[in-house]
Amino acid sequence: MELVREWVGYETSSGEVTAFLARPACARGPMPAIVVIQEIWGVAQHIQDIVERFANAGYVALAPDLYSAGGGRPPALQVGRIDEAKAFMDSIPPADWMTILSNETLRNKELSKLPNGEGPRVAETMDALFGRASGASSRDLEMLVSAVGFLGSHQACEGRAIGAVGFCMGGGLSAQLACSDANIDAAAIFYGASPAADQISKIRCPIRGFYGRNDPNIVSGLRGFAEELEKARIDYELRIYPDTPHAFFNDTRPSYRQEAARDAWARLLAFFAVSLGSVPTVSAMEAENPKEP
Repeated sequence: MELVREWVGYETSSGEVTAFLARPACARGPMPAIVVIQEIWGVAQHIQDIVERFANAGYVALAPDLYSAGGGRPPALQVGRIDEAKAFMDSIPPADWMTILSNETLRNKELSKLPNGEGPRVAETMDALFGRASGASSRDLEMLVSAVGFLGSHQACEGRAIGAVGFCMGGGLSAQLACSDANIDAAAIFYGASPAADQISKIRCPIRGFYGRNDPNIVSGLRGFAEELEKARIDYELRIYPDTPHAFFNDTRPSYRQEAARDAWARLLAFFAVSLGSVPTVSAMEAENPKEP
């Protein structure tokens, strides 16, 4: 399918944010839209690929670059620098990721093994990514609410239903967006942190979650999340894949698991197809005997 791909800008209280947008070039009339929320690594090629997958499925899809507000990314968060940090993390088995992130001494020992004096530079980027300043989540959320407004007024959407899906850091933000923005019609979470219990009753849309069992820091919060969703009578499903790590959907990383990713993608498309405006159909018998107008 031919797609329109473009980097666009929209205004927020933190300044202009750039975002990657894709939509079908041949579409007639407005389409439902999806906000794709980045991992910690930003709007990397993987996130752009997901945006394009949704566009190929008939949606307007937008991925805001949450590091771009108010004049662009700082030096430590430039694309090349983030790629170096991701390469460093990919050199470590997924089961050890949380240990490396939480143990500074061990992390510095591993960083010292990098060639050409890269260690300090990668350490600076890791600190910028994983030690973001207090209030970053609130600023990110405000940028996402503005992204929903931007899509709602976009000529390719024009008021059609809007969904959200996020991955890792973005998964938690997708859940928070569902708690804070009544204009979201469906929200999906991929291995993201669950929202605070006192926020869950504010959700006004269906929720789907996809997780790897070998991701204890995230999975440990799911029972409480499910209990609060039950109390609030929210349409939800939280699916946990056995023998599956964090970031199982990212096909550019060693954590990728194709069986879980394939199943989750099929379920995600079905979820959005229903929640963002299903198309009426007729049975085979009705098609043979069409009613007169």
